Amino acid sequence: MKKNKGILSLVVAVVLIGLLGFTAVTGFGKGHIGSARNIKLGLDLAGGVSITYQVKNENPTESEMKDTIYKLQKRVEQYSTESSVYQEGDDRINIEIPGVSNANEILDELGQPGSLYFIAQTGSDGKANYEQVNATGDTAVDYKLSKTLEELKADGSLVLSGTDVKSARAETREDQTTKAKENAVSLIFTKEGTKKFADATKKAHEARESIGIYYDGSFVSVPNVNNVIEDGKAEITGSMSFEEADTLASTIRIGGLQLELEELRSNVVGAQLGEQAISTSLKAGAIGLAIVFLFMIFVYYLPGLAASLALLIYTELVIVILNAFNVTLTLPGIAGIILGIGMAVDANVIIFARVKEEMARGKSVRNSLKTGFKKAMSAIVDGNVTTLIAAAVLWFRGSGTVKGFAQTLAIGIIVSMFTALVITRMIVYAFYAVGLRSEKLYYRAPKKEHGTIDFLGKRKLFFVISIAMVVIGFVFMGVNGSQGKGAFAYSLEFEGGTATNVAFNKDYSIEEIDKEIVPVVEKVTGDSNVQTQKVAGTNQVIIKTVTLELAQREALNRAMTDEFGVDESKITAENISSTVSNEMRKDAVIAVIIATICMLLYIWFRFKDIRFATSAVVALLHDVLVVLTFYAVARISVGNTFIACMLTIVGYSINATIVIFDRIREELHYQTRSTDLVEVVNKSISQTLTRSIYTSLTTFVMVAILFVMGVSSIKEFAAPLMMGIACGAYSSVCITGALWYVMKAKIGQKK
Repeated sequence: MKKNKGILSLVVAVVLIGLLGFTAVTGFGKGHIGSARNIKLGLDLAGGVSITYQVKNENPTESEMKDTIYKLQKRVEQYSTESSVYQEGDDRINIEIPGVSNANEILDELGQPGSLYFIAQTGSDGKANYEQVNATGDTAVDYKLSKTLEELKADGSLVLSGTDVKSARAETREDQTTKAKENAVSLIFTKEGTKKFADATKKAHEARESIGIYYDGSFVSVPNVNNVIEDGKAEITGSMSFEEADTLASTIRIGGLQLELEELRSNVVGAQLGEQAISTSLKAGAIGLAIVFLFMIFVYYLPGLAASLALLIYTELVIVILNAFNVTLTLPGIAGIILGIGMAVDANVIIFARVKEEMARGKSVRNSLKTGFKKAMSAIVDGNVTTLIAAAVLWFRGSGTVKGFAQTLAIGIIVSMFTALVITRMIVYAFYAVGLRSEKLYYRAPKKEHGTIDFLGKRKLFFVISIAMVVIGFVFMGVNGSQGKGAFAYSLEFEGGTATNVAFNKDYSIEEIDKEIVPVVEKVTGDSNVQTQKVAGTNQVIIKTVTLELAQREALNRAMTDEFGVDESKITAENISSTVSNEMRKDAVIAVIIATICMLLYIWFRFKDIRFATSAVVALLHDVLVVLTFYAVARISVGNTFIACMLTIVGYSINATIVIFDRIREELHYQTRSTDLVEVVNKSISQTLTRSIYTSLTTFVMVAILFVMGVSSIKEFAAPLMMGIACGAYSSVCITGALWYVMKAKIGQKK
């Protein structure tokens, strides 16, 4: 019976691999539903739509531009979390939305950003501010203004503007009386808007009047005021579909911009990195996975084969889920997937390390498997849940790149837990059930047992090394800053730059641009991080560099003319702002701080000791600072991938630490009055040392192959990531246990 069950489990696993593999590679139907080719790729990998708006207002202030850019960023994230909004010149705003190709459709859906006003029905003179054009009509389009906006403003009839609205969203609810479903728009006003709206609704309610919502030249809604609203929350109800309610809410949100905008131009642009980046990343991923498969089988024998099959299912599942949830995949998103693979490998390593320990004690294969999975459960769950908490906070609080990274990371964590705890378990037990029960297939005793290593005896040396690495980083930052080079080599995503639009005489492909045009631009400008975008359907190429002085612009124009024979009159250049705005940076920092606090609280709750949580967070901070040192010393470009890299290190570091703390927690269950804490910590680190090495090695190999095979921008992403993985392994083994011991034994109580 058990043999039949085992055969059935293996058949299910093979069918699952085949079905998911077919879905991921080919897909179903004419649309290839579920296949990898249908995954939405970001602007850096596949291109998208670029829209440029001109500000209507004269001499917009810097704060008005920043506020408008930030609100537009939040608005366009409905299309993709990887959308970017930045300033071009003094009075233009550029929006780049990846994964789409129809600029007109986006413009229609986005709406024309204009001014939004809430208008009282009557003015101070007692005359109507607006009137119905069609007496039989009852929709907003049947109303028109009786006075000019200037007259209404002077009269005080413009009771609120779009900037007074904090949020607007469509909702469907049930009428308390009729129980019928109705659609509504829910509004929340700012602090100033709440006071204004309370005064306006009081006046309108007493006079039994309406308040018209006027946007960009016409009324979008004229709701009656049924009661005084003083809490800053209002609803617009009526006979409208959910789509109409959603459109109205969208209009109110976009009308909250401080500036009026008009479309200047829209283009479909090609990928920033080109097809080569995708193909090399895929090849690197495939080679990396193959090496990990061989490594797992070589180290763990039959269970390693089970883990490899589970990893294959993991990879296929992630591809299918990216399709199902319409996630936009970018370079930072690939980082999230790599971290997910690392954590999937880690879960299997934890399980099989436990199995080997049980078999080394003389237990049978079956009992060792059962105990191994049981003992590994707490470390796997705690490590993954801690990282999942971080991903959730980053998703809710972050924006742009941070949000995209959080999406793929969360997907990777959930799928890795499922494959390790369910799929791997099912396959291993199936192997055992069909008769593969020989101990040699699961474990071979080492020729020499490794004893306990005295890590704590060297803790002072480890602390000095760590402090020295951090101090070196601050020294380099200071020296670089004093020399006028900047503490870091900020890319145009952080500091802005110059966008040069060149109309070439022939249609260059992305690969030709990378090979022929980019080297010329790098030589002239001295910028080693040139970004290019091809405008679809034209011979135009947008070249983004660091900010160029007039002499550099002229030199670039001459180079384009001399090398490629372009017409210099067809070359235009504009300074552009950073795509990572101050608000987005603030969002990222706040998200990381909240995530760190949440992780600290979770570890405290699970381990019943604040010293575990504090040690983990200090080690995490150590890893981040060391990688910052690497950025400062190596002058690696700090751009969009910088945020993803740092977040990956945070997730990776905390997971590695949890595994060691889980073993310390387990050992403490057996402590007595004579138990030596030094021995407990050293034993725990030594027992998990192979896990720390194997997990770090497999993840490092994945990223290293990406570094070797990738294009320049991918290399700049992979290099600090490798540093972070190595540093995470070092801190989890050499720092975290020592920190906990110092706080446990030296602070507040005796050894």
